[in-house]
Amino acid sequence: MPALAKRVGIAVLIIGVLAGVGPLLESVLTEYAMRIIILCGISIILAVGLNLINGTTGQFSIGHAGFMAVGAYGTAYTVIMLEDHAGAFLSSLPEEVAHGGVLIAGLSVGALVAGVAGLLVGAPSLRLRGDYLAIVTLGFGEIIRLVFNNASALGGPTGYDGGRPAGLPAYTNFFWVYACAAAVIAVVASLTFSRFGRALSAIREDELAAEAMGIPTTRLKVTAFIISAMTAGVAGGLFAHLQSSIRPDDFKFDKSIDVIVMIIVGGLGSISGAALGAVVVVVALELLRDAQEYRLILYPLLLILLMILRPKGILGRHELSISYLRNLFSKKTATPPTTTEAP
Repeated sequence: MPALAKRVGIAVLIIGVLAGVGPLLESVLTEYAMRIIILCGISIILAVGLNLINGTTGQFSIGHAGFMAVGAYGTAYTVIMLEDHAGAFLSSLPEEVAHGGVLIAGLSVGALVAGVAGLLVGAPSLRLRGDYLAIVTLGFGEIIRLVFNNASALGGPTGYDGGRPAGLPAYTNFFWVYACAAAVIAVVASLTFSRFGRALSAIREDELAAEAMGIPTTRLKVTAFIISAMTAGVAGGLFAHLQSSIRPDDFKFDKSIDVIVMIIVGGLGSISGAALGAVVVVVALELLRDAQEYRLILYPLLLILLMILRPKGILGRHELSISYLRNLFSKKTATPPTTTEAP
């Protein structure tokens, strides 16, 4: 009970801080700067979720954009349906409460359908290993994009806007994005540093040895895959209601590659590294936006330079903590070895 009360207290504190920081930032920063901050939060959700598969479990999935697309369309469709069929009830509630409730319901459905998609893809494909799994997840991501591209009920290639002149309702803001990011980080961290997470790490180090020790490797990999897909669904839902509409081209193959780059830059296997890598990649891409003609040259050069200087990523497998920062920045003086002369 004391541990549970402590966690509830921390959660309440975080929610209170986010509720106060959001309006303060909006009053100080420009709309463009707030959009970049929100995109950083959405990318943190994507990267931390994918890190559970590619970092902790040691698999290689490159179809994360497909799960993001499923969550985006599922959330947007649910929100529009709720507003169309429960508009009278929602109008009787305070505006913030109504918007928050509709968004939570939409994100829940988006996470659920993305989790189902993760189960359908993961159950057969996670019996494969290495490059074969990468090919299967790549194919899934492209199939999902093509399905939405040809779904006339969801707007097809022109995108889905709920059939409204103003487009999808802009419910995504700083509070909801970073509240979801904090929740995803808390869930993934709890799993990673639990018995479940240690079993996933054993699979990463040696899957055959883990099987020999009685670990149900396929079931655990599928479970981790579903959780990762659900986090991508949440990120997709938040992204959908940041835009006025969502298009299949928003979830192309390069989106999956960007998320993989985030966790590699931050450090595979590190939750705080994945979050840091997400911020670094989003900010770097925005800074290079003005140099559009040189972007395809500068961006790979920056990544190559980072891999040379930090081949294991910014944090490696370490987690960001006060003790880690102290050790990182402290000056370590090497003491010369002492030699003793034989008598």
